[in-house]
Amino acid sequence: MSATAIILARGGSKGLPGKNTAEVGGRACIAWTIDAATGAERVTRVCVSSDDERALSAARAAGVETVERPPELAGDSSRVDDAARHAFVQMGEPEGTAVILYANVPVRPDGLIDRAVVMLEESGCDSVQSYAPVGKHHPWWTARVDSGTGVVGPWEGDLLNHGVHRRQDLPRACVPDGGVIACTPDALMLRLGVAEGPHAFFGRDRRGVMTGEGEVIDIDSRVDQIVADAILRGRAGVPL
Repeated sequence: MSATAIILARGGSKGLPGKNTAEVGGRACIAWTIDAATGAERVTRVCVSSDDERALSAARAAGVETVERPPELAGDSSRVDDAARHAFVQMGEPEGTAVILYANVPVRPDGLIDRAVVMLEESGCDSVQSYAPVGKHHPWWTARVDSGTGVVGPWEGDLLNHGVHRRQDLPRACVPDGGVIACTPDALMLRLGVAEGPHAFFGRDRRGVMTGEGEVIDIDSRVDQIVADAILRGRAGVPL
């Protein structure tokens, strides 16, 4: 089966303005995601949805389709699934898997998109999302610190750190890393009868593909941009 990739590239950003077209590794950030999408074996169509002419120009230069996103789908409170649905409809609601990619993720492991698409198709699930291990930022080590006294207490329960003090003794915990989302057209278009909400487009049967810690870099801050730039330049053998 074929897959259609929709790259979301909103022009605005509170954390890092212009992050989707900012230079990372010597190129516009979005260019790395376009490469990942066009290089995926299972992806046959690629589209960039954006309200930013710089992102749309980068897409046209790369030879992929574009959809101009209306202002009401490009604000700070706009939901990614609404933008993805708009682009999907504008493309004629193609058959096969719908893949959602974020333009501000310039670093993702090779083959990640195909792994998600294969899992979706072979399992018959509604959606597949990439997850990374949380590492040392584990929920068991989350605490409350009183703003007045500085007293430290457990986030939940009665025992601080759940009594675990070695990272290797923590149970496995994972967090969505932004690398890829693959879903069926019925899930994306909310045709499965799932209760309304920001995650309704994932459907009922949700699966995950794992990435290694640090294998996906989702740029939301200047620090993220610096890390991604160093990784990409390192891969290309460019001195920092």
